[in-house]
Amino acid sequence: MVQAYILIQTEVGKAAAVAGQIRGITGVTLAEDVTGPYDVIVRAEARNVDELGKLVVAQIQAVEGITRTLTCPIVHI
Repeated sequence: MVQAYILIQTEVGKAAAVAGQIRGITGVTLAEDVTGPYDVIVRAEARNVDELGKLVVAQIQAVEGITRTLTCPIVHI
């Protein structure tokens, strides 16, 4: 299982709507709107890195109002 945080920038005023839509996507375990350089922080999980990539590109980035994403896979050192 691969887990990651996905940091999202949105159009002005769209953070709450984007977080709400993302919460309904399979594989997303948490989606919160926040303040700072990013507007939404998502925690997601997938079977492998390829599936995580598909989740981000095909589903999360398809949500209207998103301008940029940064995917940060979780590592256990």
